[in-house]
Amino acid sequence: MQAHHDRKQRGSFRDALEGQGLIFLDGAMGTSLYEKGVFIHRAFEELNLTQPALVREVHAEYLAAGADVLETNTFAANRFRLSAHGLADQVEEINRAGVALAREAAEGRAWVGGAMGPLGARIEPFGHISRDEAREVFRQQAQALSDAGVDLFVLETFAHLPELEEALRAVREVSALPILAQVTVNVGGTTREGVAAAEAAERLVAAGADVIGVNCSEALAALDALSAMGRVVRVPLVGQPNAGQPRSVGGRNLYLASPDYLLAWARRAVRAGVRLLGGCCGTRPEHIRALTQGLGETTPEIAPADVARAQDRVPAAVPVLRSQKSILAAALERGERVLGVELPPTRGWRGDDIALAARTLALAGVHYVSLPEGPPDGAHLPPQTLARMCREAGIEALVQYSCRGRRLARMQSDLLGACAMGVNNLLLVTGVPLNPGIAQDAWPDLEVDSIGAVNLVNRLNHGEDVGNNPVGAPTSFHVAIHVDPTAWDLERERSRLRWKVEAGAELAITAPIFDPEGLGRWLDGGHGIPTIATIWPMSSAREAEFFERRLGSVPVPEPLIQRMREAEDAGVEAERGLDIAIELARAVRPMVQGVQIVAPEGRIDVALAVIQALRAG
Repeated sequence: MQAHHDRKQRGSFRDALEGQGLIFLDGAMGTSLYEKGVFIHRAFEELNLTQPALVREVHAEYLAAGADVLETNTFAANRFRLSAHGLADQVEEINRAGVALAREAAEGRAWVGGAMGPLGARIEPFGHISRDEAREVFRQQAQALSDAGVDLFVLETFAHLPELEEALRAVREVSALPILAQVTVNVGGTTREGVAAAEAAERLVAAGADVIGVNCSEALAALDALSAMGRVVRVPLVGQPNAGQPRSVGGRNLYLASPDYLLAWARRAVRAGVRLLGGCCGTRPEHIRALTQGLGETTPEIAPADVARAQDRVPAAVPVLRSQKSILAAALERGERVLGVELPPTRGWRGDDIALAARTLALAGVHYVSLPEGPPDGAHLPPQTLARMCREAGIEALVQYSCRGRRLARMQSDLLGACAMGVNNLLLVTGVPLNPGIAQDAWPDLEVDSIGAVNLVNRLNHGEDVGNNPVGAPTSFHVAIHVDPTAWDLERERSRLRWKVEAGAELAITAPIFDPEGLGRWLDGGHGIPTIATIWPMSSAREAEFFERRLGSVPVPEPLIQRMREAEDAGVEAERGLDIAIELARAVRPMVQGVQIVAPEGRIDVALAVIQALRAG
């Protein structure tokens, strides 16, 4: 292997790319460190500072196996991912140390590739991280790697294509060195969000990649994707598959594919035009040795690119007009003031009580019923099912859909199913944590928040999935979002509202309103979409006192609490709560496009009493 390295090191890495022959990358750093006893939940990148000899040893093993490129131990060394380990202020130090260790181990016989992975948090349009912020975080890491003297950049294991595009742009802003850009794919060769490999290839080249390919994927899926990429672009291809599928052995996930299996895969990849080969999860020095010894000086055959592919894309569907989406949407479009009633979730599988309530509300002239999801600790009928019962009873439903505990890929299937069941109005909310005490933005409890959900529904309303692939006829969801006009951090609440409106939100539903003046101040800011105010008839002084604990940061003014305490002493709490609800409803109605009354414990008689009082003036 010494002669092999000498030949590769006669010029720069870009010279090698412009030449012929194969280039071999190393295998999995994480797998090797784990097998050497490093605890799986540690920040492996911190070892560059705390156990440099161990990292250097792994590099040396891959060099001895014949690798032409040693990737730095910096895959997750960006500010976001290091912050989880209290290391956010050591980005530059960790990345510089990673380059130094790889450079020492290479001994001038291999190129050093600066490894960069995803941020560990979703970016817009499905996450709360803006593209500009993501690019800045990537730029910080890329600058540190560039200053430390890498020969190339290796961007790998990206499932979300827009995030990889931002990483590419960030690296290109600080360096002219070659960039390898790799995505992960599912069975069938599409990205995990459904983007076809050929489209991904075109987009990555347009974003500035010198080499494109696939890593951290099942071998056959990677081969399908690489073959599709090679048919549409002329840049070199790189493939670094996993060592088979992980198997659970004694409680540990192990990759059991042999070096011979990886070699057989690599031979097929070379025939498909792949020039750069290595391995990802589960691959070890023996896997890389099998590649370097088994393939030697093989030269891949590169198929001509299919330049006509872009002309074959299906045009985007025309979205349904708002006035045609639902009865509620049409009423708001006409400028009508609407009235709704929120019904509680029903336990068990029978929805007779909801159907009866819906029929009664329809006869009373209520425009819609709002159906929240049940709490996570009970067996409730899903609101999509209840919505169908309501429709059969003669009234339209506004269905709440929570992001909490749901993955993006499954959410789009849920929503397509809701559309097929006749759901027209959606209230998209982030949702409360499934477990008490869990961080509000914790993963995997929360992958996508309500802003991302609005973007997802907007895609579906344009006939596309999250990967911009056509799904046939567009959905016709009327999109509502939750706002809290009395939130403690009003600036954050306003910012999130703006993002939701930009994403496609068409209607705002407030948290329960107990302070009409606060609502007025909120509405003075303007946001361009109709607002429906929620009124909650209180049933007791205790409920008033502990409302914030029950529903989050929704303060009840002290005068109202005092009135409920006096009612408690007089034994007329329910009556006083109804009086207050009527006063609040009358106060807010001129400010908004609709009022929604919560039926406490399913008591629609209370909600109807508020509505009748409103109609009576």
